[in-house]
Amino acid sequence: MKIVSKSQIIAIANQKGGVGKTTTTFNLGVALSKLGKKVLLVDADPQGDLTTCMGWYKQDEIPITLADLMEQSMNDNDIKINDAILHHDEKIDLIPSNLDLSALEMSLVNAMSREYTLKNCLEPLKEKYDYIIIDCMPSLGMLTINALACANSVIIPVQSQFLAAKGMTHLINTITRVRRRINPNLEIDGILFTLVDERTNLSKEVKYQLQNEYGKQLKFYKTHIPLAVKTAESTSHGQSIFTYHKNSKVALAYSSFAKEVLDNEKRLFKDATSQVR
Repeated sequence: MKIVSKSQIIAIANQKGGVGKTTTTFNLGVALSKLGKKVLLVDADPQGDLTTCMGWYKQDEIPITLADLMEQSMNDNDIKINDAILHHDEKIDLIPSNLDLSALEMSLVNAMSREYTLKNCLEPLKEKYDYIIIDCMPSLGMLTINALACANSVIIPVQSQFLAAKGMTHLINTITRVRRRINPNLEIDGILFTLVDERTNLSKEVKYQLQNEYGKQLKFYKTHIPLAVKTAESTSHGQSIFTYHKNSKVALAYSSFAKEVLDNEKRLFKDATSQVR
């Protein structure tokens, strides 16, 4: 019998940097919380950008990070998952990260069941949260593979600028291999256009190019996240766009995007329960 888990684990992934992965993780998490969902964010990037954006600036002083949890898992020690969780003022939780995670990734290469290390860490939390959202690093290394191995779905943020499609095929092929060999339940939720400047023809051309190339195999979210200075300002204050500038176009866009994500979850849940029957 197939078990339908309460928790939906989403990986926010793209091997290209600067496409809005961290901003999307943070603001999607807060938007889902505002819709009544219990949300945990996981910073799976050694640079710790999500941890910084949420207001924990002195990462080296954080007692327990994701690297510690994954090391505990690799050594078959008790995973002190609850001790690692930080609570943000905007009613979402975080498992933080710092540069220790970079050294941990190197150790993963020789670890037993290395693809499932992160999954083992998060397993005890699946009944505690409605959504666990993983901010992946801008690469397709072992940490990203770990995120894909434990996720139900992937959201791919894409900046609507020149060369946006570069590497997209590689990313999709990686997700396909993970689904075939490691995680058969993994699905691509869709592509989210970020940092969109509707005033330029380039944004329109890039969207047309991607939709023309991948539209038959991938979903494109109707919501587009606009380019705005306020978005960068908000994260520099450790706040989501909803607290920093709640009536902005970006805040409205992330609210709309969260509703799309919820609608997709309902569809997936319906499909999964029908399989159980």
